[in-house]
Amino acid sequence: MDIEKFKNSPTGRLIRTSDHYSAFVPNPLPPAGLDKFSAEFVGILSEADRSIGVLKSLSQLIPNPNLLVAPYIRKEAVQSSRIEGTQASLSDIFYYEATKEEPKHSDVMEVLNYVKAMNYGLSRLKELPLSLRLVREIHLKLMKGVRGERMKPGEFRTTQNWIGPPGCSFSEATYVPPPVLEMKEALSHWEKFIHKENSMAPLIKCALMHYQFEAIHPFLDGNGRVGRLLITFYLYERGYLQHPILYLSDFFERYRNEYYDLLLRVSQDGDWDAWLKYFIRGVAVQSKVAEETGHKILNLQKKYREQLQKKSVPTPVFELLDMLFLNPFVSLPGASDFLNVTWPTAKASVERLVKMGILEEVSGRKRNRIYCAKGIFDILAKE
Repeated sequence: MDIEKFKNSPTGRLIRTSDHYSAFVPNPLPPAGLDKFSAEFVGILSEADRSIGVLKSLSQLIPNPNLLVAPYIRKEAVQSSRIEGTQASLSDIFYYEATKEEPKHSDVMEVLNYVKAMNYGLSRLKELPLSLRLVREIHLKLMKGVRGERMKPGEFRTTQNWIGPPGCSFSEATYVPPPVLEMKEALSHWEKFIHKENSMAPLIKCALMHYQFEAIHPFLDGNGRVGRLLITFYLYERGYLQHPILYLSDFFERYRNEYYDLLLRVSQDGDWDAWLKYFIRGVAVQSKVAEETGHKILNLQKKYREQLQKKSVPTPVFELLDMLFLNPFVSLPGASDFLNVTWPTAKASVERLVKMGILEEVSGRKRNRIYCAKGIFDILAKE
C-alpha cells in the first residue's frame, strides 16, 4: 500500500500492523463537515428520491409483486457477483433453476448463494434489525458450499487481509484494512451509526454505510457482495423499498473502475462528495431502469393474457404463463411440479404456448426438452 497516498487522509489513520506493514483504520461515521451540499448534489439526491418513490409505488400496484421480485433479485445477484469476477449469466441462473442440470459455469452456485442470502436476509429483517449478527448470518449463507467456504463463512476474520490485484502480496496491496483489534472496534462504531436516529437523508446514510463496511473489510472473502447486499437490506428496513426491486449492482458493474476508484479516494483524500454523487446517481438511474423494466414486464403479461383469453385456454395454461414471468425457462417436469398437474396436462399447456409463439424449444433435444419464453427473457436480460 502506498502510504504516501493515505498519510494525510481526513477519513482515517494509518497504523503499523504486527507484521510491520501499514494498515488504514477509517474514522467512525458520520464524517465531519458533511452538512453542506452543492446545488448539483441536492438535485441528484432529489432525483433519486423521486425515482425510488415511483419505483416503490409501482411495486405497491402489482397484485403479485413476486412477478418482479424473483427475476430482479437474480439480476442483482448476477451483477454483484460479476463485479467479483464470476462469469455466470442471467440465462445460466434461470436455466439451472428450471432444469437442475450440471451448470456450464461453477459460478452458478455462487450466484445462487447470493439469491439465498438475499431472501434469507429480507426474511430475517422481520425479526432481527440490521446488525453485526445479521451480517455474519448473511455471510454464512453467501459462502456455504462454494469456493470461498474455506474462508470461515459466518465469522469475522481473525487475521489480516488486504486488497489488490489477484495473487498480490501484502507489500503489493492497493489497500490494507484495519488489523483485527481495530477492525472489531470499527465494526462496533459501524453498527452504532446504522442504529442511531438522526436527520441524515437515508440515501446518504446508506452510501456512508456501504463505504465504511468495505473499508473495514471484516471477512476473509465475500466483503464486496455482503456490502452490496447490505444496501438492499438497509433501504428495505428503512421503508425506502417495499420490495427488493432495485438492482444497484448493475450500475456498479457497468462503472466498475469508477466504483473502486471512488471508494479508494474516500480513504485517501476524504472525497466524500464524489462518492456520494456516484452512489446516489446510481440509485436514480437504476430506479428508472427497474421501473421501465417493470412496466415492460407488466405490459407483456397483459398482452399474453389477452391472447390466452381470446383462445379460451384451460386454467393450467394461464398458470404456466405466470410461472414463466418468475423464470422464463421451463421443462416439462418443472411445469408439472409447479402447476401440480399430470404430465400430459403439463405437456399440453407447454405445447399450447409454443403454438402461440410465447414459448420456444431451446435445447435442440428430442427428450428432456427445455423451453424459453424469449419475449420475457429479453426484457430481463437487457443491459
